[in-house]
Amino acid sequence: MPMQPLMVHVRGDNRATLTCPACGCVKHFSAEPYRHGRHTMTVRCSCRETFPILLNFRRHFRKPTDLPGTYTVIGGGGGIIQVNNLSRSGAGFTVSGVHRIEKGQEILIEFQLNDKKKTVLKKQAVVRSVRQNAIGCEFKDTGEMDKALGFFLQD
Repeated sequence: MPMQPLMVHVRGDNRATLTCPACGCVKHFSAEPYRHGRHTMTVRCSCRETFPILLNFRRHFRKPTDLPGTYTVIGGGGGIIQVNNLSRSGAGFTVSGVHRIEKGQEILIEFQLNDKKKTVLKKQAVVRSVRQNAIGCEFKDTGEMDKALGFFLQD
């Protein structure tokens, strides 16, 4: 059975730190050559252990979620969504049924966190990716992150 890839976070300066799961050896390297190519690869440590890694170029941690909500396309249209992941700067969700969401559109998403206060968030966003019913969006007002979202992402 193949080993699950080790997630390696790439910092803003395109540097990454890799720790061998077998011996604990730490290696710092530039991930710049891999930014626009493959992000999953197999590496070999000096201890001769080989293992898969996945380079994560995201600016913010993305938390898996399962939150129901709605979306409205600015200018008309909308529907029901399931928010699959959240970060400080955006969200990934799936749309129920047929939709007309396109990359670059502005949308408003509304969903309820499953925190103690059952906080309802309404976020204006720009659609960054559309893969069938899987949509990725970037929040427009990331300047001041909602306190509730910040606490939710820390859990």
